[in-house]
Amino acid sequence: MLEKGKISASQLFMMMFLAVVASGVMWIPGITGKYAHNDLWLSPLLAAIPGFFTTFIVLRLHKMYPEMTVVQYSEEILGRFAGKAFSLLILFFYLHISGVTVRYYAEFIVTNFLHKTPISVVVITMLAVCALAVMGGVEVVGRTASLFFPVFIVPLLAIPPLLGDMEFHQLFPVLEHGLLPPIKGAFVPGGWFCEMFLLSFYLPYVRDQQKTVRTCMYGVAAIMFFFVVVNLFSLFVLGKQVGDFLFPVNAVFRYISVADFFENPESLVMAIWILGMFVKISVFYYAVVLGASQWLGVSDYRPLALPFGFLIGIFSFWSIPNIDVGIFFDIFTFPLYSPLIQTLLPLLLLLVGTWRKRRQTVKQNTAG
Repeated sequence: MLEKGKISASQLFMMMFLAVVASGVMWIPGITGKYAHNDLWLSPLLAAIPGFFTTFIVLRLHKMYPEMTVVQYSEEILGRFAGKAFSLLILFFYLHISGVTVRYYAEFIVTNFLHKTPISVVVITMLAVCALAVMGGVEVVGRTASLFFPVFIVPLLAIPPLLGDMEFHQLFPVLEHGLLPPIKGAFVPGGWFCEMFLLSFYLPYVRDQQKTVRTCMYGVAAIMFFFVVVNLFSLFVLGKQVGDFLFPVNAVFRYISVADFFENPESLVMAIWILGMFVKISVFYYAVVLGASQWLGVSDYRPLALPFGFLIGIFSFWSIPNIDVGIFFDIFTFPLYSPLIQTLLPLLLLLVGTWRKRRQTVKQNTAG
């Protein structure tokens, strides 16, 4: 194995939770609210369905090839040439999405806080820090996730007592226009849930393998619950106009006021979100570097960390030249792009792999 380090099942849970949630938390109420209105809290429940399905596919493939990542077992299943082409497509997807994620992060920081800072500076500084984590290996990424996970979650639990202006009646009437609006609102977050396919790069390095199935499924359920809660808070504070906000969660924090002393904690939001985005980008970044090393057949992935960081930086500008293009990509392209690469193609891989395993078993029985 290229990677000698190991992570625990709980670290895997926290890594995947932050990898899916960190970027989506700022956008999801606005995106789902635009279509589902006051039923936006139902959209994450529907969006989790492809997440559970994708996780099921990954777990089945991992059971067939427990010590391999998707880059390695795709060659076992499809053959050398077709397997190389398949894994190259997967790696290109994650390289592209890593660049898009970094650009969204930089756009949020520059738009809301560092107005006069060149966006390239924000991109380079984040990638430089993430590169250090990637070169440290999977254990460093896992420990970072376990360190920052409580910092990311605790503020969510502290919000309800601090938001005194919540209007619970905004929830009603439920399903006034039927189930179609929540379904439309589920398309974009459904693409985020498909990112659970990243598990295929990390499952071989989990120390307590017997806990992986439960951990992975709990991870999808926790992400679903988190998005539901965020959507409800945003709806109760901002009302049915939540879909008009580009960053609704940031707007919700502005309503926090404690004894006219603790108010408008935007800097706290930024600090917490940066930690989450650091873990998310590191998880994607590491998967790209490790997968590329296995694809190339090199003995050490660390020398590839900086070159691929440079490529991610290029993709961040090439893929999303401005925030308007990013919004278009999120709403119209990503909901199809993500499930195609992370769910449908792996499903095809699983079907072919299952067929080949059964064929081998029949041959062995016949020979015996």
